[in-house]
Amino acid sequence: MKIIRIIAEVGLLYVFFLAGDYLQRALHLPIPGSIVGLLLLFVLLLLKIVPVKLIENGSTFILAYLPMFFIPATAGIMNHLDIFSGRGLLLICVLVISSVLTMVVAAHSSQWIAGRSALRLTRRTYRARSVQGKGKEA
Repeated sequence: MKIIRIIAEVGLLYVFFLAGDYLQRALHLPIPGSIVGLLLLFVLLLLKIVPVKLIENGSTFILAYLPMFFIPATAGIMNHLDIFSGRGLLLICVLVISSVLTMVVAAHSSQWIAGRSALRLTRRTYRARSVQGKGKEA
């Protein structure tokens, strides 16, 4: 039963890809259709139109196999080593700097989001306590 659910959820994710591709072609957008579909899914998740439960298992399944999708790109680079020859040190510097920058941005973003979530939870708790306190006084 779980495999059928995963297949259905991956199918739903594919529908978002197709919708993004269609929108990209119809609106002549300068970004790829897969990114448009991803942004569409993101907006619908934020607005709670599409619940996370609807894609959770399928997306986890796809993420487990994500490194496999990078193998063709890496193999393609091996066919064009002449482009990268003589620039090894520069490439290493770019990789290190971009990796560090990605980690710093991800860390700050996750801390910011966690702080906002904690603040929201604190406000809800405060409101709930103040509503309960008013009810006891009356």
